[in-house]
Amino acid sequence: MKIDHSLPLEYSTKENDMKIFGFWVFIAAEIMLFATLFTSYFTLEHRTGSGPSGAEIFEITPVLIETLVLLTSSFTIGLGVHAMRIGNKKAMMTFFAVTLLLGLGFLSVEIYEFMHYAHIGAGLQVSAFTAMLLTTLGTHGLHVTFGLFWGTAILIQLKKRGLTPETANKSFIFSLYWHFLDVVWIFIFSFIYLKGMM
Repeated sequence: MKIDHSLPLEYSTKENDMKIFGFWVFIAAEIMLFATLFTSYFTLEHRTGSGPSGAEIFEITPVLIETLVLLTSSFTIGLGVHAMRIGNKKAMMTFFAVTLLLGLGFLSVEIYEFMHYAHIGAGLQVSAFTAMLLTTLGTHGLHVTFGLFWGTAILIQLKKRGLTPETANKSFIFSLYWHFLDVVWIFIFSFIYLKGMM
């Protein structure tokens, strides 16, 4: 395996370069998934039937906490990639671990939010609006959950194998995934929550 030392470690082999390109293709498919969910939500957001509307069920405090926590995690994963590029494995692993803890914090607030919805009767079968709301939020939440397991596996590999072109490549691809989830959340925050509270 030929390593090009003039490139960042995650891009240093042809195979690594192709894996990153392949992941961008995967992200394109994920964009289509969430675009479909958003389109369905916007089509059905006023179909509340006898159930509550967004303005009646959305609470700004948990949403702001979720947003702050997830955007902070995007910053820490960026610091982790920077640490990786300067060869500081300990700092990299620390920033990745902080990112995962923030992701766990985000999920905890989201679980509270779902329990709140269930308590006030905003379930999947109440209306088209609540069904699409919970499906969209749940899909994002499942992606974050998967990211927590994936990130944990990467930390284990970094501890066992050290910082190599392979582990750097996996770590960088994971960071792209995490940033993507943050971008999706910005759309959820702006066009579902803020718009729905008006």
